[in-house]
Amino acid sequence: MKPRQTFKKSERLCNKTLIEKLFNQGFSFYGYPFKLVYLAVENNKSNSGEYPAKVLFTVSKRQFKKAVQRNKLKRLMREGYRKNKHQLYDFLSTSQLQMAIAFIYTSKETLPYADIEKKIKAALLRLQQEIIKTNTHKI
Repeated sequence: MKPRQTFKKSERLCNKTLIEKLFNQGFSFYGYPFKLVYLAVENNKSNSGEYPAKVLFTVSKRQFKKAVQRNKLKRLMREGYRKNKHQLYDFLSTSQLQMAIAFIYTSKETLPYADIEKKIKAALLRLQQEIIKTNTHKI
């Protein structure tokens, strides 16, 4: 049975201190059209819950002047993540990790949804590989 494909408020990254920590101390990689910034977060009651990842989506105001364009891209990114997050959640729950993740849209043009979803899938797979790589170096 496949888990429900929802994206609730508790899955969104809203905590300002956690966002600052993510961008100051987080690791990142680039996979066109996204830059992904991620950080492992401690398991405490304030940021834990039933969701192992908190996610933030951003689109540059410099590249997309109109809010309508930025909001559309963020909607497409959220939808692509919502449909494919179960693989990441399974990986994080088996490795007992919680993550803060930021998807930054870096392309100068608006891509169609099919491309965005495919790139988000690839970014989530690469994120899993990066997590494995960083965890093996700590051991």
